Amino acid sequence: MTIHPSLKTKSGALNQHRNVLTRTERISRLVNEERFDLATNSALGIIKVRSIKARAVKKKKEAAAEGAAGAATPAAAGAAAPAAGGAAAKKK
Repeated sequence: MTIHPSLKTKSGALNQHRNVLTRTERISRLVNEERFDLATNSALGIIKVRSIKARAVKKKKEAAAEGAAGAATPAAAGAAAPAAGGAAAKKK
């Protein structure tokens, strides 16, 4: 028998971003930030820890903007004009 589609897991399902952290994950983050001392602080009633999902930076828009700026230069425009004129001369 096959597995029902609703029961299947995606390949990256175990690595997804979670909003709620376990107590040990919260304590480890606080220790890294030096906001929690294992010797003096209690594990009960610890402060809240934000869980921020990192976003990927879109590089395509920046590259397209640079390409558009480069095409707008007079040298690029001058080089494109003779090529267009040559194509028009061949059609006649």
